[in-house]
Amino acid sequence: MDKQLIRNAYKLAWLENGKAPVSVYALCKTLDITEAAFYEEYSSLEAIEKDIWLSIFQSTLDQLNTDEIYQQYTAQEKLLAFYFLWVQKLKEDRSYLLLQKKHFRIPDLYHNKLETFKHAFYNYASDLLKEGYMSSEIKERKYISDQYVHGFWVQALFVLKYWLNDTSTNFEMTDAAIEKAVNLSFQLIRSNTLDSLLDFGKFIFTRK
Repeated sequence: MDKQLIRNAYKLAWLENGKAPVSVYALCKTLDITEAAFYEEYSSLEAIEKDIWLSIFQSTLDQLNTDEIYQQYTAQEKLLAFYFLWVQKLKEDRSYLLLQKKHFRIPDLYHNKLETFKHAFYNYASDLLKEGYMSSEIKERKYISDQYVHGFWVQALFVLKYWLNDTSTNFEMTDAAIEKAVNLSFQLIRSNTLDSLLDFGKFIFTRK
């Protein structure tokens, strides 16, 4: 059984009924497969939901990795390219994703549904950071550098939430938000701006 066929059937159930299939049995019936065949691919309906988010991310990354121009980009340019292509991929499933937003509170959606995607994104962001350190595009800072990857994840969630709420033509406001968010984050981790903020914070703290 192809995992993509199961994912497509699961999304179709959401789109047609406004909710998830009531059971694995019900989903299998629409696919005309046995439950045993289903469990060879997924352990639960929730596992499908998590894999949908992961598959969108992986499809984005697979396409970027075949692009020779992308391989020549700086870390900042790569992250920009990722976000731009990612929202294009998300657009293909926007109706399903908006249903997810409607039925799940945003914090719960982020924590429960995006678990496997989060793990994969952390690996991607860690590789970008390593490239940035090697090229001196990103400045390593004792105790602080380990937090950069968490900052990128928060940024990814910001992009996702902004896009889900975006009603502008062709989501042009999301594109603008991506540029501003990525430019600001790299300005902080590249230049002396963050160092100045940290020094100021230490100054204020020691004077209390």
